[in-house]
Amino acid sequence: MKRFIEENTRENFDCIIVGGGITGAAVAYEAASRGLNVALLEKNDFGWATSAATSKLIHGGLRYLNYFEFGLVRESLRERRILENIAPNLVYPFPFMIPNYNRLENNRWVLKIGMILYDILSYDKGFTWDKSKKIPMHFTLSKEKALQEEPNIRPEGLTAATVYYDCQSIFPERLTLAFIKSAAEYGAKVANYADVVNFVYTNNSITGVIVHDKLTNREVTINGNLIINCGGPWADIILKKAENGNSKHQIRRSEGIHIITKPMVNNYAVGLMPRKGRHFFLIPWRGYSLIGTTDKEYIGNPDEYAATKQSIQELLDDVNSAFGDGNLTFKDIRFAYGGLRPLVEDQVEGTYQSSRRYEIYDNGEEGVNGLITVEGGKYTTSRNLAVNVMKLVEKKIQRKLSPSVTHTQYLAGCKIKDLEAFFTKVYASYSSFNKNTLTVLAKYYGSELDGLMNIANSNKKYREIVTHDGEILAEVIYAIRHEMARTLSDIVFRRTGICTAGNPGNDILKLVAETAAKELTWDEKELKQQLKSVQQRLQLPK
Repeated sequence: MKRFIEENTRENFDCIIVGGGITGAAVAYEAASRGLNVALLEKNDFGWATSAATSKLIHGGLRYLNYFEFGLVRESLRERRILENIAPNLVYPFPFMIPNYNRLENNRWVLKIGMILYDILSYDKGFTWDKSKKIPMHFTLSKEKALQEEPNIRPEGLTAATVYYDCQSIFPERLTLAFIKSAAEYGAKVANYADVVNFVYTNNSITGVIVHDKLTNREVTINGNLIINCGGPWADIILKKAENGNSKHQIRRSEGIHIITKPMVNNYAVGLMPRKGRHFFLIPWRGYSLIGTTDKEYIGNPDEYAATKQSIQELLDDVNSAFGDGNLTFKDIRFAYGGLRPLVEDQVEGTYQSSRRYEIYDNGEEGVNGLITVEGGKYTTSRNLAVNVMKLVEKKIQRKLSPSVTHTQYLAGCKIKDLEAFFTKVYASYSSFNKNTLTVLAKYYGSELDGLMNIANSNKKYREIVTHDGEILAEVIYAIRHEMARTLSDIVFRRTGICTAGNPGNDILKLVAETAAKELTWDEKELKQQLKSVQQRLQLPK
């Protein structure tokens, strides 16, 4: 992939997509795969904000059954299966345990009704391309068996435990990148660090955007017939630019906090409801526990958002009130991250009850011709959201598009028909590498693995292990040469897992930064600035 704005911006695009999170990535892929000439612009790095601040799950949304959103749950469950199929190396079935107590919200029999309905709505979960992706029906564990499996759940009042399956997205940032790569394979032009600062008008219609290239510090104009605003928590801010500051539209934003700690659960993602209107999961991930999420309204400029100590403490308090020995503290946190979700509903008291539906607006109905705005949604349903966006695009451009194919073909880097056979081949082909390294690299890079391993075999130092679970230095080179990584943060947080589980140590960080500096020709000042930025990101708020 190449940043097209550095080379050629003179063509006229059918669609210009603003926003490079999972929504923009999915829309770009859907549009390009159906024959449209597409440009995708992201003001920072791809998937850097909301798409990176997830619980790393692809799920049906069990809790939405409480609000009778059966359509949303069914859509999510169908899309869960599709993502298992088209991204087999990145999305895996995973068991979830909900301890049953006598309270209404986690009563065994109340949950049983919900689980039966969940199984019915996911009737096609067995229709996976790879048999290893088939999801079992729910079942119940006795109190004794539940405590044996997960000793840290509270035994007081425990009656049993309900087990069901959803999916884990082991690296959401790379899943977002896979959508962008897929769009690029169909001819989409993409650019990160391309900030849309204004809009171009011709005869009262938007016909392009003015972009500040943050890497070259120049402005370029990109022309297009239709602009699709996929800004997520920034969607209303983009709309205000399009309306010359006159837009009064404002979306709600919900903050979600996650923390990574020492291992606290074994083989299950344990879901708990410490108080009415709240829930969180403790999820096994890379040998640690990933805990989240919170759901609290955020008021303010999303550009100024940062996780606070108070928000993290609120999550700690919830965990301590319902799980383990109640003594989890800041000292036990390896890493914390937060992000903002865009919500479409303002008729409820709290954001926890807000829908994760999405809405697609034709801004031409409000006098802003040439603009579509997408709001709301959830990671799991992004592909189908993109399909629905194309229905409006067809009307706007008055052109019949070819049928959608994105549910029928593998994403870029995910072309693997049989995972078991794939891993067997990887282990045999690269037997001189540690098996843990091969396992993690095969999952992250899938069918693109050989390109990475060519770099690893070109220089002995590129084989050096840089994470606790086996990632290697060659990934830094690969990220820069093939995946448009332009900053140290891009490399360690979004292309690799070097820092996604916390600080790997100053020696590793320095090695990674120096390797990137040679490839990107940073001077000493830039190298220090890049290191400082990552080190600040790794620190817990004070």
